[in-house]
This record gives sequence, structure tokens and C-alpha cells, in this order.
Amino acid sequence: MSFRKILRGTGVAIITPFAGDLSVDFKALGNVLDYNINNGVNYIVTLGTTGETPVLSSEEKIDIIHFTEKHIAGRVPMVIGMGGNNTAAVVKDLQAYPLDGAVAVLSASPYYSKPSQEGIYEHYKALAAASPKPVILYNVPGRTGRNMSASTTLRLAQIKNIAGIKEASNDIQQVMEILKGRPEKFAVISGDDDLVLPEMACGIDGVISVAANAFPKLFSQMVNHGLNNNFTEAVNLNNQLLEVYKLLFAENNPAGVKAFLFEMKLIKNILRLPGVPLSDELHGRVKKYLTDNKVS
Repeated sequence: MSFRKILRGTGVAIITPFAGDLSVDFKALGNVLDYNINNGVNYIVTLGTTGETPVLSSEEKIDIIHFTEKHIAGRVPMVIGMGGNNTAAVVKDLQAYPLDGAVAVLSASPYYSKPSQEGIYEHYKALAAASPKPVILYNVPGRTGRNMSASTTLRLAQIKNIAGIKEASNDIQQVMEILKGRPEKFAVISGDDDLVLPEMACGIDGVISVAANAFPKLFSQMVNHGLNNNFTEAVNLNNQLLEVYKLLFAENNPAGVKAFLFEMKLIKNILRLPGVPLSDELHGRVKKYLTDNKVS
């Protein structure tokens, strides 16, 4: 089966719940995984940036991989986040981490260093050569400080072990350029929840979503309708989520989605510094949305 089929639909960038002592709350993590799988997401992405990976230790990351693989128990595919701005260190991790249960690894473009397009290309080329699993590129300039151009993406798409891209540039024109020039087997996946609907009309294969953590059923149904060209139904469902998109990213990700999950009684509302929970005003808007809409 091609990766465009494996990664079609809704993937969810799973949050990492924490207990009161700031340890990983594995019971809550299991509840969030079940909530998502039981409500129709197509695959799980663990250790993405939404999972607060910059503040997790290597030991915690390995424990989360083992737990997630065991808890999913083959119900849906699993993708593992493996990124960083030290190419040699990421190569070492790709060879050391327990990746056997994953269908692919998702790797964000190097942050802070702001490499040139050639530097980005060479970084991913090195990762593809070292990875035991296919690599999904992740372009998220809002976090990394450097956009990966469509031409760089299409150049990387020619490398055998690079299977697709999570494109979160917030630039539909760039998405269309990638879609126009991609090889047939190269998956193009949205990383912008608020743009998924129009991007499906352009031909993307699906999304790796933050919103789906809290709204897996509604969001997955919207995506499924869009991928099946039922855009009237997709628009109706997406309209219910427009306020959610604003609330999720108004201050910080994953503070927004953790506020929703807390109010749904799935997790404690705890982040590790420098992340902090939503302000009282914004959290009040989250509660009001849930009360007013009764969305599940």
C-alpha cells in the first residue's frame, strides 16, 4: 500500500499529558489515544511538537513510544516525530530509538539555525539515508523561522526514503506548487487545521491535526467529506470548528488544545515550562464554546 493511502485522512498530533508532579501521565495518554481512535482518526502521530517534545527527556520519549505502540495495539498506524536542528544528533536518534512499530517518522525542518535551502536539503538527505523508516518532511516556518520552498520540497521528493510532507506554511499557493510537481507516490499532508478545507479542494491527501485531539469525530468527518468531494457537508462541519481554530492557537500550542481536553475531563491542564496554560479570559472562551456547542 502506498503512503498516500496509509496517510490519507486524519492523523492527530497527540499531546503529552502531565501529572501534578510534571511526570508523564500515561493513564491520561491512554485515554486520549482511545478517545481519538474510537472517534475515527486514521493514524496517530506521537512525539510531534504538539507533544511538547522540546521539554521531554530521551528516556521519556522512548517510554512514550513504547506505551503508545502497545496501547494502539495495531488499531491504527503510528508515526513518530524525530526532529531537531543538530543533524548528527537526529541521525543518531534515528538509529537508536525504537522505531519498529512506526510506519514513518515525521521530522521538522531545523529550527533556530535558519539554514539555507541547500542546508535544509542536505539535512533531510542525511536523515533519509540514516532512517530505518520512511521520512515525512515537516515544513512549519512559524516555529522554525525558515520556510522550506516548494522547489526544495520537490527536490527532496525525489529521494527514495522520503515519503511525503506535512506542509504547515500557511501558504496555499505553495501547497498548490507542491501538489502540481510532486511524484505520484509523494504524500502531501496539511499541517494547518484552519486551511485543511480549501487545501482538500487543491488535492492534499489529508492532515496531521492539533484540533483532532479534542474533536476527533467532527474533524475526521469533515476531512472525510472533503476527500470524497462532498464539500457542502465538509463546509457545514468546518463552520462548527472555526472558533476552535482561533482558540487553539491564540496564545500557544498545545495550551489551547490542553484547555479543551481538560474541560472534557480527559487530562489535567498542565504544561511544562516555558509553556503555561491559557489565560483566564481565553480559557473562559473555551468553556463557553463547549457549553454553547456541545461538540463531541
